[in-house]
Amino acid sequence: MIYFDTSYLARLYYRDAGWQAVQKLAATDHVACALHGQAEMLAAFHRKFREGAIRPAHYAALLGQFAADDRASAFQWLPLARETLDLIGGVYGGLSAGVFLRAADALHLAAAKQHGFKVVHSHDTHLLAAAPHFGLEGRNVIVAA
Repeated sequence: MIYFDTSYLARLYYRDAGWQAVQKLAATDHVACALHGQAEMLAAFHRKFREGAIRPAHYAALLGQFAADDRASAFQWLPLARETLDLIGGVYGGLSAGVFLRAADALHLAAAKQHGFKVVHSHDTHLLAAAPHFGLEGRNVIVAA
Protein backbone atom coordinates (compact mmCIF):
# COMPACT_ATOMS: atom_id res chain seq x y z
CA MET A 1 0.00 0.00 0.00
CA ILE A 2 1.26 3.52 -0.80
CA TYR A 3 0.37 6.81 0.89
CA PHE A 4 -0.85 9.76 -1.19
CA ASP A 5 -1.73 13.17 0.17
CA THR A 6 -4.45 15.09 -1.66
CA SER A 7 -2.02 16.84 -4.00
CA TYR A 8 -1.53 13.37 -5.50
CA LEU A 9 -5.10 12.11 -5.12
CA ALA A 10 -6.38 15.12 -7.07
CA ARG A 11 -4.12 14.19 -9.99
CA LEU A 12 -6.05 10.94 -10.29
CA TYR A 13 -9.06 13.06 -11.30
CA TYR A 14 -7.67 15.93 -13.34
CA ARG A 15 -4.61 16.63 -15.36
CA ASP A 16 -2.51 18.98 -13.31
CA ALA A 17 1.25 18.96 -13.85
CA GLY A 18 2.65 15.49 -13.30
CA TRP A 19 -0.66 13.66 -13.41
CA GLN A 20 0.70 10.90 -15.63
CA ALA A 21 3.52 10.02 -13.22
CA VAL A 22 1.10 10.01 -10.29
CA GLN A 23 -1.39 7.78 -12.10
CA LYS A 24 1.42 5.40 -13.07
CA LEU A 25 2.50 5.19 -9.43
CA ALA A 26 -1.10 4.67 -8.25
CA ALA A 27 -1.41 1.70 -10.59
CA THR A 28 1.40 -0.11 -8.73
CA ASP A 29 -0.42 -0.63 -5.42
CA HIS A 30 -3.45 0.25 -3.29
CA VAL A 31 -3.60 3.92 -2.27
CA ALA A 32 -4.12 5.14 1.30
CA CYS A 33 -4.79 8.62 2.65
CA ALA A 34 -5.77 10.11 6.00
CA LEU A 35 -9.52 10.40 6.48
CA HIS A 36 -9.50 14.20 6.29
CA GLY A 37 -8.24 13.80 2.72
CA GLN A 38 -11.86 13.24 1.69
CA ALA A 39 -12.74 16.80 2.71
CA GLU A 40 -9.58 18.12 1.09
CA MET A 41 -10.52 16.41 -2.18
CA LEU A 42 -13.97 17.98 -2.20
CA ALA A 43 -12.36 21.35 -1.48
CA ALA A 44 -9.87 20.83 -4.33
CA PHE A 45 -12.67 20.04 -6.77
CA HIS A 46 -14.61 23.09 -5.61
CA ARG A 47 -11.54 25.28 -5.99
CA LYS A 48 -11.22 24.22 -9.64
CA PHE A 49 -14.90 25.03 -10.09
CA ARG A 50 -14.69 28.35 -8.20
CA GLU A 51 -11.66 29.46 -10.22
CA GLY A 52 -13.37 28.60 -13.50
CA ALA A 53 -10.93 25.82 -14.40
CA ILE A 54 -13.86 23.42 -14.76
CA ARG A 55 -17.47 23.90 -15.73
CA PRO A 56 -20.49 22.94 -13.61
CA ALA A 57 -21.04 19.66 -15.47
CA HIS A 58 -17.40 18.66 -15.00
CA TYR A 59 -17.57 19.61 -11.31
CA ALA A 60 -20.67 17.45 -10.85
CA ALA A 61 -18.98 14.59 -12.69
CA LEU A 62 -15.89 14.84 -10.46
CA LEU A 63 -18.02 14.75 -7.33
CA GLY A 64 -19.96 11.77 -8.68
CA GLN A 65 -16.84 9.85 -9.70
CA PHE A 66 -15.14 10.50 -6.37
CA ALA A 67 -18.24 9.28 -4.50
CA ALA A 68 -18.42 6.17 -6.70
CA ASP A 69 -14.73 5.46 -6.17
CA ASP A 70 -15.21 5.87 -2.43
CA ARG A 71 -18.14 3.43 -2.42
CA ALA A 72 -15.98 0.99 -4.39
CA SER A 73 -13.19 1.28 -1.78
CA ALA A 74 -10.74 2.71 -4.29
CA PHE A 75 -8.85 4.29 -1.40
CA GLN A 76 -8.00 3.13 2.08
CA TRP A 77 -9.04 6.02 4.35
CA LEU A 78 -6.92 5.98 7.49
CA PRO A 79 -8.71 6.91 10.71
CA LEU A 80 -7.60 9.78 12.89
CA ALA A 81 -7.58 9.25 16.64
CA ARG A 82 -6.56 10.96 19.86
CA GLU A 83 -3.13 9.35 19.42
CA THR A 84 -2.83 11.13 16.08
CA LEU A 85 -3.17 14.47 17.81
CA ASP A 86 -0.78 13.40 20.56
CA LEU A 87 1.83 12.52 17.95
CA ILE A 88 1.30 15.87 16.22
CA GLY A 89 1.64 17.69 19.55
CA GLY A 90 4.93 15.98 20.23
CA VAL A 91 6.27 16.85 16.80
CA TYR A 92 5.19 20.48 17.00
CA GLY A 93 6.80 20.69 20.45
CA GLY A 94 10.17 19.76 18.96
CA LEU A 95 10.06 21.84 15.79
CA SER A 96 12.30 24.82 15.24
CA ALA A 97 10.76 28.12 14.18
CA GLY A 98 12.02 27.51 10.64
CA VAL A 99 9.77 24.52 9.94
CA PHE A 100 6.53 25.32 8.10
CA LEU A 101 4.00 22.63 9.07
CA ARG A 102 0.31 23.19 8.40
CA ALA A 103 -2.30 21.36 10.47
CA ALA A 104 -3.67 19.36 7.53
CA ASP A 105 -0.15 18.30 6.53
CA ALA A 106 0.54 17.25 10.12
CA LEU A 107 -2.61 15.09 10.03
CA HIS A 108 -1.40 13.40 6.84
CA LEU A 109 2.05 12.77 8.24
CA ALA A 110 0.89 11.56 11.64
CA ALA A 111 -1.71 9.22 10.11
CA ALA A 112 0.89 7.77 7.74
CA LYS A 113 3.33 7.24 10.61
CA GLN A 114 0.74 5.65 12.88
CA HIS A 115 -0.38 3.24 10.19
CA GLY A 116 3.13 2.00 9.53
CA PHE A 117 4.05 3.84 6.35
CA LYS A 118 7.70 4.67 5.77
CA VAL A 119 7.13 6.87 2.69
CA VAL A 120 4.54 9.52 1.81
CA HIS A 121 3.96 10.75 -1.74
CA SER A 122 3.12 14.38 -2.31
CA HIS A 123 3.74 17.37 -4.54
CA ASP A 124 3.50 19.71 -1.53
CA THR A 125 6.98 21.03 -0.75
CA HIS A 126 6.08 21.93 2.85
CA LEU A 127 4.66 18.48 3.59
CA LEU A 128 7.69 16.82 2.00
CA ALA A 129 10.09 18.97 4.04
CA ALA A 130 8.23 18.16 7.27
CA ALA A 131 8.05 14.39 6.65
CA PRO A 132 11.40 13.58 8.34
CA HIS A 133 10.11 15.16 11.58
CA PHE A 134 7.62 12.27 11.65
CA GLY A 135 10.26 9.69 10.76
CA LEU A 136 8.97 9.48 7.19
CA GLU A 137 10.53 9.83 3.77
CA GLY A 138 8.76 12.23 1.43
CA ARG A 139 8.79 11.44 -2.28
CA ASN A 140 7.61 13.38 -5.29
CA VAL A 141 7.50 11.46 -8.57
CA ILE A 142 6.41 14.63 -10.34
CA VAL A 143 9.86 16.15 -9.91
CA ALA A 144 11.39 13.13 -11.62
CA ALA A 145 8.79 13.19 -14.41
